Amino acid sequence: MQHAPLPPLQQGPQVWLGPEMAARQDWIEPLGPADIAEIEAAAAPLAARGADIATLAATDFPLPTLASRLARIRHAVLEGRGFVLLRGLPVADWPLRLSATAFYGLGLHLGRAVSQNAAGHVLGHVRDLGLKSDDPKVRIYQTAERQTFHTDSCDIVGLLCLQTAKEGGHSALVSTGAVWNAVLQQRPDLAAALLLPVATDRRGEVPPGQLPYFTIPVLNWYEGRLSGFYHRSYVDSAQRFADAPKLSPLQKEALDLFDRLCNSPDMHFLMTLQRGDIQLVHNHALLHDRTAFTDWPEPDRRRHLLRLWLAPTDARPLPPVYVQRYGSVVQGARGGVQPKNGRLVAPLDPSGGTVG
Repeated sequence: MQHAPLPPLQQGPQVWLGPEMAARQDWIEPLGPADIAEIEAAAAPLAARGADIATLAATDFPLPTLASRLARIRHAVLEGRGFVLLRGLPVADWPLRLSATAFYGLGLHLGRAVSQNAAGHVLGHVRDLGLKSDDPKVRIYQTAERQTFHTDSCDIVGLLCLQTAKEGGHSALVSTGAVWNAVLQQRPDLAAALLLPVATDRRGEVPPGQLPYFTIPVLNWYEGRLSGFYHRSYVDSAQRFADAPKLSPLQKEALDLFDRLCNSPDMHFLMTLQRGDIQLVHNHALLHDRTAFTDWPEPDRRRHLLRLWLAPTDARPLPPVYVQRYGSVVQGARGGVQPKNGRLVAPLDPSGGTVG
């Protein structure tokens, strides 16, 4: 049997090493007073009348000056280095509804918001709910544990930092292309194993008629683009299903190498999010991680981030195998988790009770 040729060494702005990126600051986009005023002018009337955030469109959130800058930022995320940090949203001075409305409105200028879980949440809350990841129905963002390097099920993931942890909880980024290059240079005999389908656990969020896992390769070479899809914890937990394809010794060795490279300080870099920071990350080009954290005892001080999963219309093409998870590969209409009742909601509290 003749195997397809391996993807070549990757080049371009999305291929970088962590120490080089850590030494730069050009990925920070500060929001000035005029930017904040424009955002608040769009968000405040919506928040004041209690607008249903999940039903908003970009036309409901006019940004006459900032919209063109956001278009450039989207291009930097999708075609440039793969991430941007917007800094300075005044969340300490704004009520939660206003911060959430502003974040969601900004996101709509980058792409369509898609559901992040089976409950249909388009506005996610990343907060320790006192849960443990050894429960197969718990997703790790609901804990204080380290996440490990992974991708989310969308084109762009956005995070707004509302509160920081007492200690830890740092963000980490690594270039998928740079990791692939290191695999080719260090262990080319393992490279092909990363292009094979692997079972990944849906963690209990199973659409009707689907298996409790999906089988997408860690790395996918399609139309001249290398796209990553990976969550080692969920790959390992999928092995509990009797009918799931079992990892071969070669695949396990390849995944262990992939993890070691992601975790190498020569490959990734750490970023500390401040209150009011918005981090935007391209899931197909980068993997992200979060260190474990110790939280504050006071409930209102505990680490809290809002999250968006976004589907831009100008995203890269993806291979058909992504339909298993994304539902579609049509740009602007793909990604996320199918809601059980088909309804999209934007809860304002981490438990999902209050809807904005």
